[in-house]
Parts: sequence; C-alpha cells; structure tokens
Amino acid sequence: MNAGSQSRRSFAWRLGSLLAGLGFVKGAWASGSASAAAGQDEVKKLDYEGKPASGKQMITSLIVHNGLIYISGQGANDAGNVQGADIESHTKKVMDNVKKLVEAGGGTMDSILQLTVYLANLDYYDGMNKVFKVYFPNGGPARTTVAVAGVPGRSLLEINCIAAVTRH
Repeated sequence: MNAGSQSRRSFAWRLGSLLAGLGFVKGAWASGSASAAAGQDEVKKLDYEGKPASGKQMITSLIVHNGLIYISGQGANDAGNVQGADIESHTKKVMDNVKKLVEAGGGTMDSILQLTVYLANLDYYDGMNKVFKVYFPNGGPARTTVAVAGVPGRSLLEINCIAAVTRH
C-alpha cells in the first residue's frame, strides 16, 4: 500500500469517528470496530432449527461467527435416515441437510463460499455431480472433492461448508 492511500484511509477513519462521536453517523466508528458494531464477535452455536445448541452435543452442526456460517460434515444419516442406497439418494439427503443448516444460519445456497465433499468411492463422482447441479443452478461454490477410506455411518459421502450470512 502506498503512503497516499494510508493517509486517506486514516483521515477517513478519523473523520468517521469524529462524526459518530458528534452523533451525525452511526456505525463502526461509534464502537471502535466494524465487527463490534454489528455484534459479530459472538460465536453462535446452533441446532438444526437455528436455535441455540444445548451444549451437550460433541459436535455442533452449525456455527455462525463474523458473518460466516460454518457447517460441520453432513452425512446421509445425519438428521434422519436416507431413502435408498445409491449415491444420488445419499447426495440429495446430504444437500437437503446442508441447505437446511445454511438457511437456519441466515444464508442461502448461493451464499455458500466453499464446500468440501468426501466420497466413500471416487466412482460416485458423476452421480454426486448430477445431484449437486440441482442445488446450485446459479453456479456452485469453490469446491474440493476427495475420495476417502471411509465415511462415518453408512453414508456414501460427507459434505462440510462455509457460507456467508445474507440475512439476520
């Protein structure tokens, strides 16, 4: 960064702080930081319905912090049983779980920024992609897909992701 842009940024910050102090504007300057002004420093651990988690679970499925939604690995057997033993049925169930959690956290499928897929077998890749496209008609997020030695339960895949909060 050059000195000119640092000077302008510093001036803008000081001016904003002054105006906030005088009551002319509200925002980050009034509390000293953008995240404090928005109340984003709080870590919210939520359940599948978006309500505060009990604290008794070993893994929290949904955490919201600093405008981001973190979804733990979702398998086909999480939040109810899956119908069918094929990769398409398993992928649909997992994506339905992910969608429900992202929405409970204040996001949308389009606000998913990064997604990781763990496949029990790389032969499932095409079938998983077929279903995946249905959930991302506007283009998918950044994604990594890997084949692993095993997935917990009887699931054929597990997916975790990070999304942006788009509504409160």
